Amino acid sequence: MDILVCAATEEEVSPLREIWFRKHNMDYLVSGVGMVATTHALTKRLSEKHYDLAVNTGLAGAFTRSIQIGEVVRVTEDIFSELGAEDDDRFLSLKEIGLSGTDTFINLDEHLPKDPFPYRKVRSITVNTIHGNEKSIETVIKRFKPDIETMEGAAFFFVCGVEKIPCIQIRSISNYVEKRNRDAWNIPLALQNLKQELSIVLEKI
Repeated sequence: MDILVCAATEEEVSPLREIWFRKHNMDYLVSGVGMVATTHALTKRLSEKHYDLAVNTGLAGAFTRSIQIGEVVRVTEDIFSELGAEDDDRFLSLKEIGLSGTDTFINLDEHLPKDPFPYRKVRSITVNTIHGNEKSIETVIKRFKPDIETMEGAAFFFVCGVEKIPCIQIRSISNYVEKRNRDAWNIPLALQNLKQELSIVLEKI
C-alpha cells in the first residue's frame, strides 16, 4: 500500500521515519499546526499523488481522566467545535442556522481490514485555541462531550473525505485539558508510545 502519514510537526512524525515497513511505501507530511495549514498542505499533497491510506497522527489533550497520559487512541468522531454562531449564551451549529456543510465527521475505517486497531475509540474536537480556562473547558464539555482535542483532526477528515482517501486518525495523549500546566505533560512518553503502536498496527494492514 501507498500510505501517507500526516502530522502537524516534525517532532510528531520523526520517530516514525526511523521505522522500515516491509509491506508499505511510506510518505510523511509535516502539515504545520492548525486547520488552515493542514487543509492546504494535505490538499496539495493529495493533488500530487494518490494514496491507499492516509494516517493523521500526533499528540492530543484528554478531557477525561479515564484516558491515561501516554495512551494511544483512535478518533472515530471529530467536530469543528467553533464552526457555527453565537446567539447570546447559546451556540448554534451550521444546521441550526440553516447553512450547508457539516461540522462533524464520522470515521469507521470501512475501507480497511476488519478491526485492525485495538485502541479506545474517542470523540475529538478540533480547535483553533487549545483550552486552558476552567469556564471554557466546562462549557465545551457540556456542549460536545469530547474525549480529546486537537488542532488538526477534523480538517484532516474533511480533506480525505472530499478526496475520497481512506483515512484513520491515531493520537497519543500528552496531557489533560486543564488550566495550562506544562509540568504535568509527558510528551516523550506520548511520542514513544505512538511510535511503538503505529509501527505494530501499520504492519497489520
